[in-house]
Amino acid sequence: MVAARTIPTPPAPTLSPFPSRPALALERMSWRELDRVFVRGATPSPDALAGWEFRGINTRLMYVRNFERLWGIKKFCKGFVREPDGRVTGYNKSVKNNVLDGRWLIRDNPFGFYAVEPVDPTARDNTFLHALLLDYSRGANKRYDPSRGLRDYLVQVDPDDPDLFLGKAYYALGPLRVASNFFILERHRVGLTDYARR
Repeated sequence: MVAARTIPTPPAPTLSPFPSRPALALERMSWRELDRVFVRGATPSPDALAGWEFRGINTRLMYVRNFERLWGIKKFCKGFVREPDGRVTGYNKSVKNNVLDGRWLIRDNPFGFYAVEPVDPTARDNTFLHALLLDYSRGANKRYDPSRGLRDYLVQVDPDDPDLFLGKAYYALGPLRVASNFFILERHRVGLTDYARR
């Protein structure tokens, strides 16, 4: 009798707790430079996002300089979850805003929930067909939560780097969509699987 061979599970990737040089280089770019990077980005795979949390860096807001630093939202965390029905959804967490190149000290307080979907060219939110849409109006947010107005588009910066992403945030005001800022995401750690039951 031949014994069955056990195929070893590959180890999880070793991820740095600090932002990479490419992520920090994006943070220093102007709005126009980020626009160029964004339109050249690749469509991310929801499957590659699900189950992970990502270090987030908000860039300067389009209309208010240093707003993200003054309000303590320069650094944040986004997570992605595979639902039992197969959909991918996500959440945000706040982070202690220490130095930008320091560790991400993440608070265990998921909020700002969103659905992750391909962009539908026939829908109102169809500005970037090559991106994924993070739609907060379809997340598990309370009816009067202002985050329901957020619409984030997400691209993979480099097709050969599955860990670095660039987002462009808009806010829905009725039929209008107002661009607010770019944000950078970098894979950080394994994420939550049970936030909906917390």
